[in-house]
Amino acid sequence: MNQTVTPPTTAERLRSIIGGSMGNLVEWYDWYAYSSFSLYFSDSFFKDSNPTVRLLNTAGIFAIGFLMRPIGGWLMGMFADKKGRKTALTFSVLLMSLGSLIIAVIPSYDSIGVFAPLLLLLARMLQGISVGGEYGTSATYLSEMADKKHRGFYSSFQYVTLIMGQLLAMGVLVLLQRVFLSEEQLHAWGWRIPFVIGAILAVITMYLRRSLKESSSYQNQKNSANPLKGTLRALAQHPRAVFTVIGLTLGGTVAFYTFTTYMQKFLVDTSKFTKPEASLISTVSLVFFMLLQPLFGLLSDKIGRKPLLVAFGILGTLVTIPVLKALSYTHQAAPAFMLIMLALVVVSCYTSINAVVKAELFPANVRALGVGFPYAIAVSIFGGTAEYIALYLKSEGHPEWFFYYVTACIFISLLIYGTMSDTRKSSKIENEYISEV
Repeated sequence: MNQTVTPPTTAERLRSIIGGSMGNLVEWYDWYAYSSFSLYFSDSFFKDSNPTVRLLNTAGIFAIGFLMRPIGGWLMGMFADKKGRKTALTFSVLLMSLGSLIIAVIPSYDSIGVFAPLLLLLARMLQGISVGGEYGTSATYLSEMADKKHRGFYSSFQYVTLIMGQLLAMGVLVLLQRVFLSEEQLHAWGWRIPFVIGAILAVITMYLRRSLKESSSYQNQKNSANPLKGTLRALAQHPRAVFTVIGLTLGGTVAFYTFTTYMQKFLVDTSKFTKPEASLISTVSLVFFMLLQPLFGLLSDKIGRKPLLVAFGILGTLVTIPVLKALSYTHQAAPAFMLIMLALVVVSCYTSINAVVKAELFPANVRALGVGFPYAIAVSIFGGTAEYIALYLKSEGHPEWFFYYVTACIFISLLIYGTMSDTRKSSKIENEYISEV
């Protein structure tokens, strides 16, 4: 007699998806607060007369945080596959809280010298491990908790809350800029406020996540005698799926970070908007971007995942260079917003479904590791360095070279999209709901 796994009820699915998503929101708020406020704290940790060089140093630490994400994807992925999704999700948010608290209290370079950027680096390394583990585990959890007919829709809320976290960080910035603090106060000490908020929210979320329901997919295999469960040796048994995750992530992550995280700095440093103007444009565009995710996720449940990925690859290859060139010469808010939204509509074809596509590629005993580890490798190499590469090429006098770099990355992913199967039709998740015989 096979072990019977009872799928969760609709009410249980909704509670778990909402609970898991809210924790994801806090994690990504903490992560993006660094990028959103780096315009203000870069001169507290680095001393250089050139503002682009200061931002370049800050972006370098941002990139190093990304380099820690494969470690997080590996460690937390193994942990989630061996000990449960819920436990791993709770621990990841604890690490994020610690990283935010460290950033909030670090003295400036003037007070402790080189130890200031070193402590900043330590905090970002902790946050990198946390968010590296968060992505794979939350993508796995949300995909496993969703039913077959709505898996694309429900799993799209990972990026809804990811974007919402970025949006919340930007919203805090806009409020501080326009309502509560002056420019001088933000540079002096106001930039610490969002990290204090993030640390508090992360602690609250850690306790909320303890009440989540464990997924049926994990419960079905948690007592299995498979000694390779949740290990790199088990992952090595799925080489095609691993390389598919890396390939489909490459272009999507570069495009995502270009038109979200880096865009605020692009508007200030290249298009010559003021910091408050750039923050407002980025915030409004993120609101609409967030709302697009469930719509595209729902569409994938109707027509499949592959058509959306192919659409992103083709359209991204065609429009990236024209959009970025046009933005370089745009000095009014409305045209800049429309150009960014054009790009974000295209990017939504990837972001809305990338979590479920990856989860559907792997069996339950190695799913969190399979989703999180290769994804984190691709994001670290390409997504985390996108801002640094853009700023470096600008500092060398060749900003337009970055436009071609983004386009090339998307085109490479398009080649993967064209050859992979549609995971909606071949999902390994649905096979785990077996009937009693």
